[in-house]
Amino acid sequence: MLKKGAQLESRDLGKEPLTEGELDELIGERDYIPFLNTRNELYRTRKMAQNPPSRAEAIKLMAREPNLIRRPVSIRGGKMVLGFDEEALENLAK
Repeated sequence: MLKKGAQLESRDLGKEPLTEGELDELIGERDYIPFLNTRNELYRTRKMAQNPPSRAEAIKLMAREPNLIRRPVSIRGGKMVLGFDEEALENLAK
């Protein structure tokens, strides 16, 4: 993204996790399920694919376990890309 001249703001979620309020605001009116990291051990052990948590429970879990959040979360204006999707990130940088 830097090659495109985009300025990036990053946050180490391991050192500074998102609060429940920040997650609620970040997700907004969007579906919360895509924010869950399907590769996370908690996601697999709780079988969230078959039995997804409620939105409120998902937010609590992501606030407690930042690795449960699908990353990176890239935002520009009102557009958002979850995870590493090179084409979507290229479009976001335009």
